Amino acid sequence: MNLPTHSGFYRKLTLISYVSLLLFVVLWQTLLVPSEHLSRPLALVIFVLPLLLPLRGILMGNPYTHAWANFILMLYFLHGFTTIYTMWDRWYLPLTELILTTGAFFGATYYARYRGRELGLGLKKQKVGNAGKAAD
Repeated sequence: MNLPTHSGFYRKLTLISYVSLLLFVVLWQTLLVPSEHLSRPLALVIFVLPLLLPLRGILMGNPYTHAWANFILMLYFLHGFTTIYTMWDRWYLPLTELILTTGAFFGATYYARYRGRELGLGLKKQKVGNAGKAAD
């Protein structure tokens, strides 16, 4: 399977998945199945605010923001797996969250990688000399 090695495809994947995840979370917490234990405003703050933090950088195409947004996406990935186990009667909601989160995660990861290369960004390789070797 040949995956694209340019950033355009992954940018579109990230944008579609991330914005869809944001809208889905709002819909889930307000209309579909509001939390029994949290008020709607508090649920929105808890579930939507983390997704809003990197939104500007993602919309602007910043590779660095795409990279660190994955830390936030992992919260939704874990939430989806936990909820699919605890809310089996409505399995389609956490499954949708997992699919959107996975799409955003892979899109953001590969966009950061390939766009960073296109821009000449990256980690500099450390030169290992005699000072870098461990003493025996």
